[in-house]
Amino acid sequence: MKTAFVFPGQGAQYVGMAMDFVANNAEYEKILKTFDDDHGTELFSAMQEGPEELLKKTSLTQPAILFHSICALREFQKRFDIKPEFVAGHSLGEFSAQVASGVMELPIAMHIVHKRGEFMINAVGEIPFAMAAVIGLDPRSVTEVCAEASEAGLVQAVNYNTPIQTVISGTKEGVARAGEIAKERGARRVLPLIVGGPFHTPLIEKAAVWLRCEMSKFEFKDGKIPVVSNLDALPSLLGNINKEKLSKQIISAVRWVDSVNFMIDAGVERFIEFGPQKVLSGMIKNIDKSVQIYSVDTISDLDDLEILFR
Repeated sequence: MKTAFVFPGQGAQYVGMAMDFVANNAEYEKILKTFDDDHGTELFSAMQEGPEELLKKTSLTQPAILFHSICALREFQKRFDIKPEFVAGHSLGEFSAQVASGVMELPIAMHIVHKRGEFMINAVGEIPFAMAAVIGLDPRSVTEVCAEASEAGLVQAVNYNTPIQTVISGTKEGVARAGEIAKERGARRVLPLIVGGPFHTPLIEKAAVWLRCEMSKFEFKDGKIPVVSNLDALPSLLGNINKEKLSKQIISAVRWVDSVNFMIDAGVERFIEFGPQKVLSGMIKNIDKSVQIYSVDTISDLDDLEILFR
């Protein structure tokens, strides 16, 4: 059975995340402590005991989720001999996918996404911004809504999550107007998102420049497993290509529906999600109910899979 490994993005974090993996492997604790020593942060304590507000800080959230995802993956690989046809991740999760492919090592990836989080916040400046999830409209309709609302301020469809859920991002005025129009067009709900910036829009273009500069300090090796990019929903093994796509991804739409459909069209019948919660599993189910979907958040999830995969 052809399988894809997938990795969640920002918003899946929770206090206590990855701690069962850390408790059972001293190497994981060492990675977290070294990260904190090198960056002057409190990532380990934020993950272990919170407070939640500290863990929501973008520069900590991103390495926390990436770390959790890779711990889950590594523990899975100790028990199961399953090699995926593709790896992919949602926004931040694409960095986890690069680690899974062998493009970069975990500590380097954690450093890069920590800086990525800082860049995304610092690039905002004084512009009032907003993001919202539009539920109940197809992606094309949401794109049309944003085009119509752009007279009020920049607003774009940025996360194509499912056939009926698309996230919009931009100026506060643009997103508000798009929300009004979306409801007029039949959207069931428009949910404001609590975020630190107008992510995946040109409003944080400085972040893309800063990230490209930061990533230039590190070698991105050619991968062992094709990484399906958010940018174009196409796979690549080439480290330099993947690096360039990641720098553009920060101000471009996350084409998750297209990415999942590409993998399914290529023969993937089973998706396994690694990381906190089961966000992507729900999205994939809403994209195609015919595929098998599993998730690994905790050690108990691995125990359950051992029973299922017997």
